[in-house]
Amino acid sequence: MSEQPRHHDMGGRRDGEIERAEHVYDPWEKRVDAMLRLLSSEDRRLIRVDELRRGIESLPADAYDAMTYYERWVSSIVYILTEKGVVTQEEMRDRIAELKANGVGLEQGK
Repeated sequence: MSEQPRHHDMGGRRDGEIERAEHVYDPWEKRVDAMLRLLSSEDRRLIRVDELRRGIESLPADAYDAMTYYERWVSSIVYILTEKGVVTQEEMRDRIAELKANGVGLEQGK
């Protein structure tokens, strides 16, 4: 029995042109990349690449389409860390509120 492809699986479908030129990464994107490297390092092993992919592929279609590449990474990282009990949703919510209160955010490289 064949299964319907998941939303993220483009499977040869046309979805516009791919921008092949290098681009400058925003500071927050670099931080997300560094965060994943630290969380998946040999001495920590809190997240594996296949877990990151599972989290990204589990996003609802509307969220997947609305998010950028690194926003999907952040969403998946948060999901995995809460799933494993490393942090709670309440801790994440409180920390985000604290950062916002101090004028710090991911958008625009802040």
